[in-house]
Amino acid sequence: MKSQYTGIQRILKAFTYSRDGFAATFRSEAAFRQDVLFCLVMGCTLFFLPARGVELAFLIFSLILILLMELINTAIEAVVDRVGEDYHPLSKKAKDIGSLLVLISFIHWAIAWGVILIPKVWG
Repeated sequence: MKSQYTGIQRILKAFTYSRDGFAATFRSEAAFRQDVLFCLVMGCTLFFLPARGVELAFLIFSLILILLMELINTAIEAVVDRVGEDYHPLSKKAKDIGSLLVLISFIHWAIAWGVILIPKVWG
């Protein structure tokens, strides 16, 4: 579906579509709401941790990555469900891979926070 908008109007519409996507995901996906809460809590803890500069940016990015992967997972699930509710091995594979994306992002978060913060807090 090609957009009928061009230039600044297209950019402004893209923001509207993004807002709509966030609202729809937040309303319908408990996992996304949980991830947003987790990222907000962990993001707030950054104010009390001894990370600055590039380290801080890396810690923030690790939180954003969790949300990105959850959104990709949700999009995969929506497309698979749109194609059909019947069980199919490829549908399962797609959904499992989407779930793996989220798991890997949490592993990345744990490693990043551990590598950066453990030496600073207990070192």
